[in-house]
Amino acid sequence: MTEHLVWLGQGGLAATVKSAAIRLPLPQTPISPDDLPSLEELWHWSGRLTHAALAIAVAAGIALAFHAVAFLVLRRIARRSDAAADPVTVDSLYQPARWILVALAVSAAQERDRLVAHVWTAASPFVVPALIGWALYAFVLVLTHVAQAHARQDDDAVDMRRRRTRITIVSRVASFLIVLVTVALMMLGVPGVRHIGATLIASAGIMGLAVGAAAQPALKSLIAGIQIALTEPVRIDDVVVIDGETGRIEDIRLSYVVIRTPDERRLIVPTTRFLDTSFQNWTRVGGITGHVVLPIRPGFEIEPIRQAFVAMLTERPEWDGRTGRLNVMEARVGSVELRLMVSARDPAELGELRLYVREAMLEWLRREQPAALCTET
Repeated sequence: MTEHLVWLGQGGLAATVKSAAIRLPLPQTPISPDDLPSLEELWHWSGRLTHAALAIAVAAGIALAFHAVAFLVLRRIARRSDAAADPVTVDSLYQPARWILVALAVSAAQERDRLVAHVWTAASPFVVPALIGWALYAFVLVLTHVAQAHARQDDDAVDMRRRRTRITIVSRVASFLIVLVTVALMMLGVPGVRHIGATLIASAGIMGLAVGAAAQPALKSLIAGIQIALTEPVRIDDVVVIDGETGRIEDIRLSYVVIRTPDERRLIVPTTRFLDTSFQNWTRVGGITGHVVLPIRPGFEIEPIRQAFVAMLTERPEWDGRTGRLNVMEARVGSVELRLMVSARDPAELGELRLYVREAMLEWLRREQPAALCTET
């Protein structure tokens, strides 16, 4: 019952009027699944659901409006910025930021409606870790893109490959850990999983041994990938020779390395192979040296050939200036073997330089000393 004061006339007399508040009775016992809800129950829950929906809609609308305005300003700033990574950063964080703001709005709306509070309490153990993990994953991708962009601007090719290798492996390790922790936090929100984990504490030792034995190859590959990032036996774009195959490192994953061969094949090599076995790395240190064999007939002067070789070599852009000499390696009856040593910055340029040197020197001998060319083996 509620009481109200009512003024009567000009005399200011007050009278107390009692009125009964209208309350809809609700059942005190559970409803049978086969029974239909009554009109009073429908009226009661429609009002509560409408109020909860309005609270969520208003809060989410405010959050989405704020998100749209904020990212509109950020996109304009990114377009005017000289940094190429700014638009990528804004685009990568657009979706995670939107849903995080919506989640914060729903969390604030629970203070206004108890039904929203009940729903949010049940959903937050799953939603909050998922959104935080999504945001961290997007942030790692942004940092990786920015770091890769800065690494490509490095003038030192060796340092650029080293930085790109570290960035690639570290970003993938971080992404893997973020996904793993996010899934673990979401599973902790399931009561059944928590109860099962509590009952299996007594047998945790046996389970740990079983999981460790089963995951040994994966853990070994993961540790090998991290070790490659730290010690750098190979880097992206390095030219290596392993198992008799020559190729360039195209990608480094946590568990395997992709090698592109000159004939465009792809070799998938486990990361552990680069730590357990020996291999050749032709680009470990800047520059590489090779040679060209040039057989001539005995009895001809070597010095003019050497001068022509050096003069030709200085005109080639592939030559890095470190090694350029002509040596007599063998002297047999009927032939003299000349070895022309050349150097270049990387194996690709060395291959082009060797092809050119061989062709140019044979052409010089044909033109200047045709009798020096060997016609018999």
